[in-house]
Amino acid sequence: MPGVSSPAPAPSPLPASVPGRFAPVPEGTRDVLPAEWARRAHLRSRLSGLLLAWGYQGVELPALEYAAHGHPLDDRAFKLIDSGGQVLALRSEFTTALGRLARAHYPQGPFPLRLQYGGRLWLRAQTSELGRLREFTQVGAELIGVATAQADAELLALAQATLETVGVSALLEVGFPGFVDAVLEDAGVHGEAREALHGAIDRKSGADLDLLARQRGLDAAVTRTLHALTDLYGGPEVLEAAAGMARGTRARAAVAHLREVAAHFGGPLLYDLGVSRRYDYYTGLTFRAYVDGINQPLLGGGRYALEGGLPGAGFAVGLERLVRALPPGVPPEPETVLALDLAAAATAREGGLRAELAWTADEAELRAYCAARGIRRAVRGAGMDSAWEVGA
Repeated sequence: MPGVSSPAPAPSPLPASVPGRFAPVPEGTRDVLPAEWARRAHLRSRLSGLLLAWGYQGVELPALEYAAHGHPLDDRAFKLIDSGGQVLALRSEFTTALGRLARAHYPQGPFPLRLQYGGRLWLRAQTSELGRLREFTQVGAELIGVATAQADAELLALAQATLETVGVSALLEVGFPGFVDAVLEDAGVHGEAREALHGAIDRKSGADLDLLARQRGLDAAVTRTLHALTDLYGGPEVLEAAAGMARGTRARAAVAHLREVAAHFGGPLLYDLGVSRRYDYYTGLTFRAYVDGINQPLLGGGRYALEGGLPGAGFAVGLERLVRALPPGVPPEPETVLALDLAAAATAREGGLRAELAWTADEAELRAYCAARGIRRAVRGAGMDSAWEVGA
């Protein structure tokens, strides 16, 4: 308490000072050990190279940004006050930051502007990332300044190529949140009732839809439409069903746009036209990619409008999820040898091997280390002469 003059209690020793214990990390954060670090580095390199080959130039964004009530994740961001009294926030998503960068550095384009990024994000509370991480990593791409079906198809093709380049096969699932809103508008559902129904449709909860329909006094025909929206999931036949439900201009335009995107994309797509989440944020097509064994999307994105009305679209890949989805043996591990001198180390590295340098002449100590590390042999000289093999 302020004003109390008794000395503060001595701090307890860190758990690490007690044998058998370790210093904890904050909840929602984690250490990345060498094996996973290597997989993450491999992914970052492959993804960055692919995006660059598609014309997406790299940028880096500050981890600190000004807190703003209009930010989509303002209520979940870590915040701090700097020495000047400004309220800052740790970066919680990339799209807003990319929009600021585009307005500041490319106000006149040239458009379309293709950018790629990668880095850490932080959230005070997180339920959707693996292990409920509050610190996690994304790699992504943004296509800014155009809003055509060809641009949407490009992002779908790039998203698919992004996963394929690291050996992951996933089918893209396409949505259009504005379609649900348009159908509800055409059905005469407005205001608070429409807001509530968006959530129930997105959850595909028939019981909630029936309850809300009764509470709001909706007739049987509108209730059937609500249930039909939750069933709009599947292949190309979904577009036909959606076309049959589209009464107004907005709904018909959404179906027509999806058909044009599919024609430009040319490959198989899944459609979920009952998806309704964040319909007030996304202005058009959205998409996600799933793989077996992971109940959250590896990749997700969609079309939105930046501040000032500049059109944008993009997607992000969750690196932690992608590491879990990698096939066994990716990336391949080169052999590691123990080099007894610098000449052997240089030759080994030139030949594509990893080489660790011996730090002692004690062969027993070196053999024990190699056995623990899984290193099979020790070499010496520029000719990589075998000095000894573990177990020999």
